[in-house]
Amino acid sequence: MLTEKQLIKNCQQGIKSSQYELVKRYAGKLLSVARRYVPDQATAKDILQESLIRIFANIDNYQFTGSFEGWMRTITVRCALAHLRKAHRAHEVEMNPTTRGPKVDPSVFNTMGMEELIGLIQQLPAGFRSVFNLREIDGNTHAEIADILGISESTSRSQLTRAKKILAKLWLEQQSINSVTSHKVRS
Repeated sequence: MLTEKQLIKNCQQGIKSSQYELVKRYAGKLLSVARRYVPDQATAKDILQESLIRIFANIDNYQFTGSFEGWMRTITVRCALAHLRKAHRAHEVEMNPTTRGPKVDPSVFNTMGMEELIGLIQQLPAGFRSVFNLREIDGNTHAEIADILGISESTSRSQLTRAKKILAKLWLEQQSINSVTSHKVRS
């Protein structure tokens, strides 16, 4: 098995077997990144395909500084965001800012399985989902998010706050449904 550095060098030289190996090694992780930003698997696969095209087109620019996987993840996130912009789905949902969301202890999200959490995140409006993923999952600052999405820092902050409120509401609704379902099963 090739080291990551040798794999990258081979890909920079256009060696097809190494390009195949790179896809085999990283496609699953990159698909997971794309899946967080879009509502369906088919679109995530399209984004993965576009990301891989861009990765191979720009692999000569990779300087072996920093994480190679991080470099590829950044390309994938940018492809996902570009897709959202093109699809005109990155609309900010109007909410009454004085409306108080349900109070949920944030630690409840730590007890959820990853699939369950991703399912809730995917129910967010696209703009909120993008900000939430960029801040809470990818760890970007609000200034970085503003630059990436072309919004103001205050919009980034407000969309994150609203996303968390929506997630809390969705989680409470899910718990309510689970409670009713388990009660019916026992009856």
